Amino acid sequence: MDIERFRRAGYQAIDQICEYYSTLHERPVASQVEPGYLRRALPMEAPDVGQDIALIVQDYHKYIMPGLVHWQHPSFFAYFPTGTNFGAILGDLYASSVPNPGFNWSASPACTELEAVVMDWAAKMFGLDQIFYNTSEVGGGVIQTSASDSALVATVAARSRYRQQNPGIPTDKLLIYSTTQTHSLGKKTGVVLGLKVRVLGVTSEDKYALRGCTLRQALVEDKAAGLHPFILIGTVGTTSSGAIDRLDELGPILATHPSIWLHVDAAWAGMAMVCPEYRELCLLEDINKYGDSFCTNFHKWGLVSFDCSGFWVRDRRNLTNALDITPEFLRTKHGDAGTVPDYRNWQLGLGRKFRSLKLWFVLRSYGVEGFQRHIRQTIKHSNLFASLIHGSTAFALVTPPSFTLSVFRLEPPFATSLPLERLNELNKMFYGRISARSDIALTQTDLNGIFCIRMAVGTERTSEDHIRRAYNILCQEAKIVLEEWEERSRARTKVRSKL
Repeated sequence: MDIERFRRAGYQAIDQICEYYSTLHERPVASQVEPGYLRRALPMEAPDVGQDIALIVQDYHKYIMPGLVHWQHPSFFAYFPTGTNFGAILGDLYASSVPNPGFNWSASPACTELEAVVMDWAAKMFGLDQIFYNTSEVGGGVIQTSASDSALVATVAARSRYRQQNPGIPTDKLLIYSTTQTHSLGKKTGVVLGLKVRVLGVTSEDKYALRGCTLRQALVEDKAAGLHPFILIGTVGTTSSGAIDRLDELGPILATHPSIWLHVDAAWAGMAMVCPEYRELCLLEDINKYGDSFCTNFHKWGLVSFDCSGFWVRDRRNLTNALDITPEFLRTKHGDAGTVPDYRNWQLGLGRKFRSLKLWFVLRSYGVEGFQRHIRQTIKHSNLFASLIHGSTAFALVTPPSFTLSVFRLEPPFATSLPLERLNELNKMFYGRISARSDIALTQTDLNGIFCIRMAVGTERTSEDHIRRAYNILCQEAKIVLEEWEERSRARTKVRSKL
């Protein structure tokens, strides 16, 4: 493809992307294809001869588009939103046009320097302490692929620091702390590194947050057992319930165990800190005081295309001490002099995408006020949904709403007479109907044995009308499920009477 053909294809692609977004609300949210649909539709081998781009684009719409779940759809309320907007798309496009691996400053100075700048912009926007700024030359921020990678990098650094401070500890005695509400990244980190993970319990009475008394007891037990916890993965806004671990209680305890690293995973909810009124709820003061590292994902609630996970550390030397591998062919005078950050030593891999460009585009095109408006608007929409659930006789909130997440279940008046197992069965029937629909998307979860449903608001195109429509759909499906349930109950009663 020469420049002129690319120009024409590029114009066409932009037009089609614009058409996609302008008609997105008319499309089904969920894909309706069956597993294996694409293998059956496509050839078994790549073509021997190159094909015209027009044919490839045509097949994209014919085969690929039907297999997509539209995460930017205004009726997408599953998992958490994936943010994007036209500024992020353009930033990604420009970054793709200059595919520099960016593993050190010399590989492409702009890649390193822009990342250092925008991560400081973001740190200031969230209210992080100056120790987390790159300009502090002590801590600093870097863009990782995901919160999972951020937790993995933090764990590698924490393990290295712990071993330096406590030499001779066998690997099988090291221990990672997470909770029953920590994202699966906690357990996966243990699997990847071959380390033990202790999952600490949380209760509904504590709104599924990890409390200081639980941590203190675990430390006593593990010390007695000859184990060495070296990192606690605390969460601000857990995936299942939106819980916020009590960093105000955990921090002072960990301060008496300075070898234990506190990593704060705020992958979704951390974006709320752009609004000053939510910083206290996010325990920002405790993050700044006790956190060794902090993560939040711009590619969730933060308007930036996947992937773009913001990761900040209090002391960058803990990363470089653990991860700095510099063969001769990667040595540079600037890196040796320490005048620039070599971001390859702040992550697991060598090569790096130019992610900071799309973040720069978004931060500039929205500004702090635009970010705040987005956060406040989506919280307003979530509060509307929570109020509708609260005022219903058919539904109940399982735990208090958290920012833009509501966790609820079908709980009609007769539910008080049902054992938990039967109530879970009723809600599984209800969710089965919801998940079968293509015009709305929600997800399920389990909170200490309670089967429930998550409603996560966050897409930029969602309006109050979409929230009310979602609630009406839930009411319609609940009516059908309750009628079916009553019929089954009557049938069971007849069977028992005959017996």
